[in-house]
Amino acid sequence: MRSILSASRAIARQPTCTSRFQRNTLPTIATRGYAMSRPAPKLNDPSLLKDKTYVNGEWIGAKSGKTFEVHDPATGEVIGTMPEFDRADTEAAIAAAQAALPSFRKTTGRERSRLLRKWYQLMMDNADDLAKLITWENGKPLADANGEVTYAANFFEWFAEEAPRLNGATIPSSVPGNRIFTIKEPVGVVGLITPWNFPAAMVTRKIGPALAAGCTVVAKSPGETPFTAAALAELAHRAGIPKGVINIVTSDKNTPELGKTITTSPAVKKVSFTGSTGVGKLLMTDSSSTLKKLSFELGGNAPFIVFDDADLDAAVAGAVASKFRSSGQTCVCANRIYVQSGLYDRFVEKLAEKVRGFKVGYGTDEGVTHGPLISEKAIKKVTEHVSDAVSKGAQVVIGGSPLRDLGARFFEPTVIRDMKPGMKIASEETFGPVAGIFRFDTEAEVVALANDTDVGLAGYFFSRDVERVYRIAEALEVGMVGVNTGLISDPAAPFGGVKESGFGREGSVMGIDEYVVTKMVTLGNNGQPLQGSS
Repeated sequence: MRSILSASRAIARQPTCTSRFQRNTLPTIATRGYAMSRPAPKLNDPSLLKDKTYVNGEWIGAKSGKTFEVHDPATGEVIGTMPEFDRADTEAAIAAAQAALPSFRKTTGRERSRLLRKWYQLMMDNADDLAKLITWENGKPLADANGEVTYAANFFEWFAEEAPRLNGATIPSSVPGNRIFTIKEPVGVVGLITPWNFPAAMVTRKIGPALAAGCTVVAKSPGETPFTAAALAELAHRAGIPKGVINIVTSDKNTPELGKTITTSPAVKKVSFTGSTGVGKLLMTDSSSTLKKLSFELGGNAPFIVFDDADLDAAVAGAVASKFRSSGQTCVCANRIYVQSGLYDRFVEKLAEKVRGFKVGYGTDEGVTHGPLISEKAIKKVTEHVSDAVSKGAQVVIGGSPLRDLGARFFEPTVIRDMKPGMKIASEETFGPVAGIFRFDTEAEVVALANDTDVGLAGYFFSRDVERVYRIAEALEVGMVGVNTGLISDPAAPFGGVKESGFGREGSVMGIDEYVVTKMVTLGNNGQPLQGSS
């Protein structure tokens, strides 16, 4: 790929910054002294790395010839370029999906199942390369990337099994002689807009049910991480998915234009979006012009509650899994950690000890547990949240500083105690490796604090009281609850939120319903006697 820089290219090293939040007991996380120039990962199949995008069964560039650069978040180096699509390019992709729809919607569920199963197997066969691409453009450690590939592929396996089971219903009529039944039909061309934090799983979680239902797809891949989606499209091509059924549009600075093109096109009958609440509101407004079917998975501010009767070690392990996975860059990660007074000090101590064992660095290096954040803007937000908490009386137990000697986008995994409701972390999604720990005394108090937000995606709590488990699970105003676990994502589980975290569900037996419409058929005059009967 001509745009990939040679391994010798380096960007200027930024000076080491010692923050006022730095502590004498620095965690062993900071792996120092990396060279800023890194060798490109070696793929077993180099043809999976594309510098074009996939439309109507072909690899193409933008009609304008424009491209945008994609950067390795760990080093700032350019990985390569991808086409900078505009409105005309996107309309062409929509037209390709529209042309492919009449024949694809007539395929049987079993035929679509076989295609998804082939795509699943190709993902598993190329899992190592897909993981390397994810780490390269997203920054997450290779172990996390490998886990994402398996998780992503499992959506194809799951919906391959759901495709033949789009069952309708037979309904008794209240009118004598009438018969009523329903048919589930594909909604049509669908527009999918995915985020950068799970470059594979967010694509497959949407495309899987869309194809299973018989829809054709125009997917906008994220500008930060387009190479993973392109590799998935290559595997779709090898799986024999017909041309025009899957179309990937790419852009960086033209992203708002592409989003508006998809949401206002009369040919697109449904839009699925994962991203921020603010962008979701804009897309919803634009989609209203054609009254599209929508499913949105938007921002979160997940409460993580530890009651005095919890298993302390399990709660700490759950907090590590929920808060620090992907360096806190997940929509369901714990954002506000509430610990009851009886366990508070011990929980803080044990969590800090776990964080001391982290190793921050480049995702392909041995032993690295946490990589960079996606952008310097993300670093700025995390820094502001820590600074705000400290200025209002919170205490940094460990971490709290950017790791400038690693690069511009690294931040120490951080634990902060003595948090209060008026701090930014209480009301804003941090999307970074900062665990702010709040103290509470009563069950009623913590439920009120947990629900005091406009969003409601996920919530977690730890307790060994069976009655409390049911009571709190029902009281939390969220779409998903983890009880005594910090990990809730599963292709078999319905994923989605309430309030301003969006609507609709992805995955599970419910996920395919987002891509179908139910047609009712009434047969009249069935009360006439059979010919020849008395």
